[in-house]
Amino acid sequence: MSTKRLISIIVASILGIILLSAVFTSWYTVDESEQAIVITFGEAGEPITESGLKFKMPWPIQKVEKLSKETFSLQFGYKQAADGEIESFDKDTKMITGDDNIVLTDLVVQWKITDPKAYLFNSESPQDLLHDATSASIRSIIGNSKIDDALTSGKAQIEADTVELLGSLIDKYDIGITVLTVKLQDVELPNAEVRAAFTAVTDAEETKNTKVNQAEKYMNQKMSEAEGEKDAIISEATGYKTARIQQALGDVELFNKLYVEYADNKEITRQRLVMETLDAVLPNAQIYIMNDDGGTMKYLPLQSLESNKQTPPPATTETEEGSGQ
Repeated sequence: MSTKRLISIIVASILGIILLSAVFTSWYTVDESEQAIVITFGEAGEPITESGLKFKMPWPIQKVEKLSKETFSLQFGYKQAADGEIESFDKDTKMITGDDNIVLTDLVVQWKITDPKAYLFNSESPQDLLHDATSASIRSIIGNSKIDDALTSGKAQIEADTVELLGSLIDKYDIGITVLTVKLQDVELPNAEVRAAFTAVTDAEETKNTKVNQAEKYMNQKMSEAEGEKDAIISEATGYKTARIQQALGDVELFNKLYVEYADNKEITRQRLVMETLDAVLPNAQIYIMNDDGGTMKYLPLQSLESNKQTPPPATTETEEGSGQ
């Protein structure tokens, strides 16, 4: 084989390799859980977040860096292996509180990559920087907190303050990371006896909260019952008031009608009212109509007349009538 032919084969092979490389490196895919940065001669372009097949200039002109959109977790103060075994780092978690007590504090920081360009180029190790910023933030917050707050009811406020301080530090570092949440895992005392004493305090606090909740529940129940009784009494009084008003209006209407009759027939109406009043006041009394003309008082027993009216006398024959005469 001649030298010229050999050179031709080498050149053709090189061109073939370059062509194949250009074909296979001129496209890429982005999944829904990914975001990509196209780097042209070392200069990064805008982030690509839409999923699908994408095209670019072949390598080495352009290359692609893909980063995840998922939420990451930074475990501070401990490390959990794949088999579930937990390794603690007391040196990292040992902190001094504002009232000069020592506590062991470990936590989890959830974060996302929100600026791929800053994440890739503004720091050699963004995660290490996040770890150091987390350590500085939690130590600052614990250093301004009392031990009772760190061990009992102040954990939520410590978490909120740590998120705020850590977020401000990360923004200053500009490493393309956004801190989402900070969750305290364990806040303990290094001494077993002291830890047991504070555990008893924590239990007492929880018991107190339970009792307070029960008392508030009982108070709300009694308040509801009292409100119901109050509404029932008000409703009953309103009904009684309405009934009395209606009764009074009816009495006024009746009086007006009686007055019209009285104006037309005063004597008859007066006597009728007297008789009706006597019948209402003395329902079981025997009533007689009496007449006194200055001599012997005579009266007419109404009950006897009514009895005679109800029981007629027996019929008589003609013989009895004749003999009577």
